[in-house]
Amino acid sequence: MPTADELLGPDVLTRLIGVLEGVLPGHPFAALRASVDALPPLALRQRTDLLKDALLADLPGSAAELDATFRTAMADSRFTGWMIWPVTEAVTARALAAGSTVTDFDAALGLLADLTPRLTAEFAIRPLLQADLGRALPIIHSWTTSPDPHVRRLASEGTRAFLPWAKRVPALLEQPESTLPLINELYRDESDYVRRSVANHLNDLSRQSPDLAAAVAAEWMLAADSHTAQVVRHGLRSLVKKGHGPTLALFGFAPGHGVTVTGPTLAASAESASVALVEVAIGNELPFTVTASNTTAEPAALVIDYVIHHRKANGSQSAKVFKLSTTTLAPGESLSYARRHSFKRITTRVYHPGEHAIEVQVNGVASGRTPFLLLKPNGVPW
Repeated sequence: MPTADELLGPDVLTRLIGVLEGVLPGHPFAALRASVDALPPLALRQRTDLLKDALLADLPGSAAELDATFRTAMADSRFTGWMIWPVTEAVTARALAAGSTVTDFDAALGLLADLTPRLTAEFAIRPLLQADLGRALPIIHSWTTSPDPHVRRLASEGTRAFLPWAKRVPALLEQPESTLPLINELYRDESDYVRRSVANHLNDLSRQSPDLAAAVAAEWMLAADSHTAQVVRHGLRSLVKKGHGPTLALFGFAPGHGVTVTGPTLAASAESASVALVEVAIGNELPFTVTASNTTAEPAALVIDYVIHHRKANGSQSAKVFKLSTTTLAPGESLSYARRHSFKRITTRVYHPGEHAIEVQVNGVASGRTPFLLLKPNGVPW
C-alpha cells in the first residue's frame, strides 16, 4: 500500500505549487511552501487538512475567485492525483465560509464534479450535503446522466451513509430514503466502476433500513439487466449473512425450507477432556460438524452459516456470522460440513475468556445453539 509520502508528500506539494504559479505568476504561496517541512510526521488525512488550510491562506478572496483559479489550473496536465484532495476540501470550505451565497454553494458542487475525474471529490461533497441536503441532492442527481463514469460514480459514492474514511453526514442518516433517486438511476449503469459503488451504497442502506434496502432491490429485479443480479447480491451481502427474511426470500432461500439440521457438534479436545463444556484456548481452533438433510420432495436452496456468540467485556454476548455454504439439496439428500473456527489473535477483535456459543443458521433460521468455554492462552478460564 502506498505511503502518505508517496500519495501526498513534498514532491506532490512542489508540483502543486508549480501548477498554481502558472496561474498566478509571482505569487509567494508562503503557506504552501511552509507546509513542506510540516508534512513528514503527519498521516494522509492530516496532510490533506494542512494543505487545505494553506491553500485558503495563500488564495484569499471570494469563492468565485478560488473557483476561477482552480479552473484555470485544470489546463495543466500536472493538476491531478492526490494533490486534488486538499484542493477539493478548500473548494468546499470556501463555499461554506461566512458571507458565501447559494450561488457559491452551487458553483462548488459544479467544480467538484469537474475535478473528480482527476482523483475524487467524494469526501469534499459531504460538508455540502450536511449544510443543505435539499439543495445539494438535485444538483447531484444531474450527475447521474453525465457522460463521465467518474462523475456518475460520485453521485453514488459521495452520498453513501457509511463511506469509508469519510465523516458521517447526519442528514443522510436521518433521511435514508433521500438518496434512492440517485441509485435508482445508476444500478443499471454501463460502467462496472459505477455499479460497484451502487452496490456498496445499497449495502450501507441495509445497515440503516434493512427492509427498505430489500424492497429497493426487489424493485430493481423487476426491471433488471444482465448485471442487476450481481449488483443486488453484492449490495445485500450483509443482510444475507444476518439471515434477513425478505432478502433471503428475494434470492429464493425460503425460511420454511423443510430441512433438518444436526449440530453444531463440537469435537472434544485435550483442554476439555474432563469438563461439561468443550473448551478451547485463545490461539487455538474449535472443531465442529454440521449436517443438513432435505426431508422434502422438492430441491431445497440453502444458505448455511454459523454464528459465534462472542463474550464481551461486560459478560454479554455479541453475534458474528460466518459463511459455511450456499447450496441446493436434492430431495432426500444430506450434506455434512466439518470446520475449524480459529481463535487466533487478530487486531480487529479482542477475545474475552468465558462462555461463548456457536449455532447454525439456515436460510435465516437459527438452531442448535451450543455453549463452549474460551480460555486464556495458558488454558486458564479467567
